Amino acid sequence: MSSEIRPDYQSLNTEARNPRTMEIDQLPTLEMVRLMAEENRVVEDAVAAESEHIAQAIDLIAQAMEQGGHLIYVGAGTSGRLGVLDASECPPTFGVDYELVRGVMAGGKQAMFRASEGAEDSAEQGMADMIADGVKAGDVVVGLSASGGAPYVLGALQAAAQLGAVPIGVTCNPASLMHPICRVTIAPVVGPEVITGSSRLKAGTAQKLVLNMLSTGAMIKTGRVMGNLMVNVRPTNQKLRLRCIRIIRELSGCDAQLAEQALDACSDIREAVAYVQKNAQKP
Repeated sequence: MSSEIRPDYQSLNTEARNPRTMEIDQLPTLEMVRLMAEENRVVEDAVAAESEHIAQAIDLIAQAMEQGGHLIYVGAGTSGRLGVLDASECPPTFGVDYELVRGVMAGGKQAMFRASEGAEDSAEQGMADMIADGVKAGDVVVGLSASGGAPYVLGALQAAAQLGAVPIGVTCNPASLMHPICRVTIAPVVGPEVITGSSRLKAGTAQKLVLNMLSTGAMIKTGRVMGNLMVNVRPTNQKLRLRCIRIIRELSGCDAQLAEQALDACSDIREAVAYVQKNAQKP
């Protein structure tokens, strides 16, 4: 794929002008807020409409993880930052290694904090970054682009396919350039933004919801959740230590003192629950 390939941005619904918000700059603050809230309501339904595709993607990710593969998010701008955010929250939530779920964004780490939007224009850089990241057969690469046409993301997805990884697309345009490349494309249609083209708004919210489902669903499917409890969480600070104690109590029915004793004696929550059950049987 060449960097010269560009989507027709004029035809994208994420770039269209929203007729309901053309006078938003003239509204009192409360009315402005209410109008934005009304626009946000469409996001949940748009994501729900993509449930089948989201489920397909979760199954592909879980299967990859069970066979030693990784989940790599790749994006530019807001989409890239959302991928990095979701990846960074998996280790403290599910107790997984930081390499299992990774985020790669156009412009590198510095682009997380300082906009580097021009970096999204190179498909070749997207391809090179997948190779540099170590993407391999058996991994899953989720490309994130509100328009579905960011050259950096398209290049990364094409490289993922060539490397034997499973390419999955997340976009807010149903007929994007992602579709021919990806095994599954998730495309919640949220319509024109409140501020024309500002895809950090509804499109960003939709992508965040999808990513929540992908990572959480995959962790559930791979046994890192028991019931609705995050049984792999690690007590790395006081808040998480108290959470671990509560989870041990929920699963074993013991009091706080025994739960804390078990946590101190064991390496993880599952082992701590077994410790409680063993010690509860003693006379």
